[in-house]
Amino acid sequence: MRTALKVLAGLAGAYLLLSAALLVIMYQPPGRFARIIAKLPGPFFMVLPFEPLWSVARGGHLRAGDPAPDFDLETLDRTARVRLSSFRGQKPVVLVFGSYT
Repeated sequence: MRTALKVLAGLAGAYLLLSAALLVIMYQPPGRFARIIAKLPGPFFMVLPFEPLWSVARGGHLRAGDPAPDFDLETLDRTARVRLSSFRGQKPVVLVFGSYT
């Protein structure tokens, strides 16, 4: 019975340690995160709580009703920069992040 409890405690400790390591990896900048996560075996994601940890690490701090963080981007023709705050109070802005290729 004691041996089984020791094994169970060891497995629980390893699970917590691996989950904590995954959370630390998720807090890394995107480039570093991608390089690390690409080397992990697939079953790793089925065993550990990937989605809940991702929500904690990358969830952000904005709540419904908060103003969007300001940023500026270069136009497609690269002749100017557009700042999000320049539209505040004038017209709605829709941001679409993704690829259509």
